[in-house]
Amino acid sequence: MAELKKRILTGLQPSGQLHIGNYFGALKPFVDMYEGYESFLMIADYHTLTSLKDPAQLHQNTLDIVRAYMAAGVDPAKAVMFKQSDIAEHTELAWIFECLVTVPFLMQAHSYKDKVARGLEANAGLFNYPMLMAADILLYDTAVVPVGADQRQHVEYAREAAAKFNNTYGQTFKEPEEKISDAVAIVPGIDGQKMSKSYGNTIPLFGSKDEIAKAVMSIVTDSSGERPEHVYAIHKLFKSEAELEALYEEKKGKYKDLKEASIEDIEAVVAPMREKYNSITDDEVKKVLADGATKAKAIASVKMTEVRQKIGVTL
Repeated sequence: MAELKKRILTGLQPSGQLHIGNYFGALKPFVDMYEGYESFLMIADYHTLTSLKDPAQLHQNTLDIVRAYMAAGVDPAKAVMFKQSDIAEHTELAWIFECLVTVPFLMQAHSYKDKVARGLEANAGLFNYPMLMAADILLYDTAVVPVGADQRQHVEYAREAAAKFNNTYGQTFKEPEEKISDAVAIVPGIDGQKMSKSYGNTIPLFGSKDEIAKAVMSIVTDSSGERPEHVYAIHKLFKSEAELEALYEEKKGKYKDLKEASIEDIEAVVAPMREKYNSITDDEVKKVLADGATKAKAIASVKMTEVRQKIGVTL
């Protein structure tokens, strides 16, 4: 008898133009592992509302992010790809979890504290974000959640929500484990910080070669060193350190040459994906999401029927 595959769930916010940090932090790790699991890929559009208030942009970003996963190598026949907003059980379960955890507990969230420290508006959605993420994960009895090192706490919050519910109402939710790829846990941006749209330090994933070149040529370099560390940190994502060793030795101190070499190596990886990305139509994406919503809804509704019975709202 064949062993049942573990269930894995990951998601990405459709909050803006995708960059190579998204590729190495989320898309590629999912592509590399998803066929070994029963895989769920969620477009976290409700999470995006904490920061994006442009309906047309959200609509386009949602289509683009599905296109991106397909271009990166995800076969929709082998993964359930769906929009968070198509499954009402996510927000319903999030409310129930919010009634179990405390305000001081939510105040400890790194993402909330970081955004507040940077002067962003502390809307209630931003504050409650971890409980909606917990609902995303726990609705599907997810066993494994691939995340970057900086998002480990979100999975810890999901485990805490599961434990709170299970202790109060009886065993209902499976506590998930995070899966972190240490090699690319945090992808550096052109300024050496974590690559992030909010920092404005990204290299576009599906940009033209000229757009990629413009970003790479603006990578901050340390004029006192023989090797530009920020350039190297990004370059080694596309070629092995062994392959780069001779190049960086030969071009020691020649930062422009090293940047130009990295542009070519990035383009070699990105160009085939960009071609496929541009060939996928909106109608194809909508069909994938409609099919995924049907499959996800079937699972989520069964779990919420159990939850409603446990908490006492079913008459």
